[in-house]
Amino acid sequence: MRFLLSLCLSLLALPGWAAHGYALWGDLKYPAEFAHFDYVRVDAPKGGELRLVSNQRISTFDKYNPFTMRGSAPAYLSGLMFDSLLAGSMDETGSAYGLLAQDVVVPDDGLSATFRLRPQARFHNGDPVLAADVKHSYDTLVGPYATPAYKTILHDVAGVDVLDERTVRFRFRQPNRELPLTVGGLPVFSRKWGVENGVAKTFDKVVMDIPIGSGPYRIGPVVFGRDITYVRDPGYWARDLNVRRGAYNFDRITVKIYKDNTAQLEAFKAGEFDLMMFYSAGDWARRVTGKRFDSGELVKVEFKHSLPSGFQSYVLNTRRPLLQDVRVREALGLAMDYEWMNRQMFYNSYQRVTGLFGNTECAASGMPSPQELALLEPWRGKVPDSVFGPMAVPPRTDGDASLRGNLRKAKALLNAAGWSVRDGKLRNAKGEAFVLEYLDSRETGARVVSPWIRNLEKIGITLNYRAVDFALYQQRLQKFNFDITSINYPGTNNPGQEYADLFGSKAADMEDSGNLAGVKSPAIDALVADMVGAKSKDQLLPACRALDRLVSHEHLLIPQWTASTHRMAYNAWRLARPAPSKQYPQGMPPYAQGLDWAIGTWWAKP
Repeated sequence: MRFLLSLCLSLLALPGWAAHGYALWGDLKYPAEFAHFDYVRVDAPKGGELRLVSNQRISTFDKYNPFTMRGSAPAYLSGLMFDSLLAGSMDETGSAYGLLAQDVVVPDDGLSATFRLRPQARFHNGDPVLAADVKHSYDTLVGPYATPAYKTILHDVAGVDVLDERTVRFRFRQPNRELPLTVGGLPVFSRKWGVENGVAKTFDKVVMDIPIGSGPYRIGPVVFGRDITYVRDPGYWARDLNVRRGAYNFDRITVKIYKDNTAQLEAFKAGEFDLMMFYSAGDWARRVTGKRFDSGELVKVEFKHSLPSGFQSYVLNTRRPLLQDVRVREALGLAMDYEWMNRQMFYNSYQRVTGLFGNTECAASGMPSPQELALLEPWRGKVPDSVFGPMAVPPRTDGDASLRGNLRKAKALLNAAGWSVRDGKLRNAKGEAFVLEYLDSRETGARVVSPWIRNLEKIGITLNYRAVDFALYQQRLQKFNFDITSINYPGTNNPGQEYADLFGSKAADMEDSGNLAGVKSPAIDALVADMVGAKSKDQLLPACRALDRLVSHEHLLIPQWTASTHRMAYNAWRLARPAPSKQYPQGMPPYAQGLDWAIGTWWAKP
C-alpha cells in the first residue's frame, strides 16, 4: 500500500506521460477502464482446433528459440508463447495498452519509461513475472547471441533498472517518442529458460529447451517435419484482462508443414487444414476452386484493410561491384515491365509499390517541401541531384511510355556508366560481361522473374535464376552472399529506429541485419536520426518523406507490387469470425494482419 501511494504521488509529480497504455502522439482510443477491444466477440466460445499451414518456406524446424540467428523456429511460436509489457490494438496505430505491465510512466524529458508489472502475471511454470525477468530478457536480446536486429532497434536504450520486484525502468540515451512502444513490445521470458542443473547456458545453446513464456499457448504434440500443435493454457493468467478478453479462443492451434505451394493448396482443398492466406494472384483467380467451395464448406473472401502498403521489392546488393553505380541500378529497374506482368500474370489484382511509406502520411510525392529541403540541403553534391526534384516514380509501359523507350534510357545510363554491348553482351572496358544472379528459395519464383530476365537480355545483361533450399537461402541472406533477391518489407504508419537496421551504415556490416542492400550513406543515417528524434508529427513527416525520396532516388530497391486486401479462404463449417458491424463492415479492424486477426479473434464452431 505504501508503494502504491508513493507511485501515485510520483505520477502526479511528473508532467510527462502516465497512463494504462502509451500512444506515440498522445491519442489513446480506449480509456483506462475499458472492458475489451471493440473488434472482439466477448462471449466467443472457447474450444476446438484451428489447423493452419506454416507461413514459412521451410521443410521442418530445428529449434524452439525464435530469437537466435541460427536455425528455423516453428511458425507463430513467438506471438503465441511470449507476452510483452504492452499489447497493441488492431483498430489504431502507434498505441499499445498494458499487458504484463499495468501502467507506463514517461517523464517530461522523455529519457526513460517505467513499467509497473501486474501482480497476477505468471509464466507457464507458475512463477510470477518480475522486473528481473524483464531486465534479463532485454539483456539477452541485445547480447551477442540474439539476432542483431534487436541490438539495432534498441540502440538508444542505455540500460534497464530494476526499481523493485515489480517495477522496471528503461533508460534512453536521448528523447525518442517511439521507444516506450518498442521496449513495451519486447518478448519477456523467464530467467529459468535455458538453465540446467542450476547453470545457465549461453543463449545460442538454448535451442530445443521448451520456452518459459507467459503467453496464451504452450507447446503441445510435435511431429518433426510434419506439424506442431500449440495448446491453450486453461490457466492463462491474462484470460480475463481487457486486452485479452474475447481473444485466443481455440484450445489447439496446429501448424502443418508442406514442402511446396502446390502441396499446400491441394491439402487445403482436401480439408487437411482450415485457413489459408493467398499471396499468388494466379492461385486466387484460378485454383481456389473445387467441391468444397461449391458446397459452401470452404469460402474465399477479400478483406479490405487500411494497412501501409509496405515496399516489397527486388533488393540490389550494393556490396557487389556491378551494383555500386546508381546509374546501373536505375537501368535494371527500367527493364522491368510491371504493367505487362499485372495484365498477363497477376489478373490486374495488384498496385505498384511507389516508395517506402505507401498508404501512410509519410509517403513523399511531387516536389520536396521547404521542410524536406531543409533536411536534404546539407547533403547536396553527396546524394543524387534528382533527390531535389520530383519524387521518383517507377517507370511505366502504358500511355505515352513504352518498354522500348525505357530500354533506350537504360542503355544510355549503362553507356554513361562505362558499359557497352559487344558480341551480344554488355561489357565494360576490360571486356568483362555483365552477369548477375537472382537468389530465391522457390523454383516457382522463376515464372515471375522470367519476364524481367528476358528484358534484361535485350540490353545485354545476363540475370541467372538460382533457387536453393530455404536453409541455404536464409544463410546466404544472413551473410549477404547474393546479388539480387526479393523481400516483402512490411510498412508502418510510425517509422523509427527499425530503419537504421534496414538502411543504416552500421547495420551494413552486421551479419543477419536487415540492411540487405548494403547501403552506407551518412545522409540516410542523418535522416533516420531526424525521423527517430521527431517530437511531433510536424517534425516526423518531413524527415520520413525526405528519407523516402533519398532511398528511392538511390535505386537501392526495384519496387514490386502490393494489394489492398487480405485474400483469405477458410472452412466455414468449422470456423466462425466476428460479425460485420457499422464500425467494421467486414468484421475485421482496419489495421489487422489477416492471420493475426484470425488466430487472435476467431473461434471454432461447436
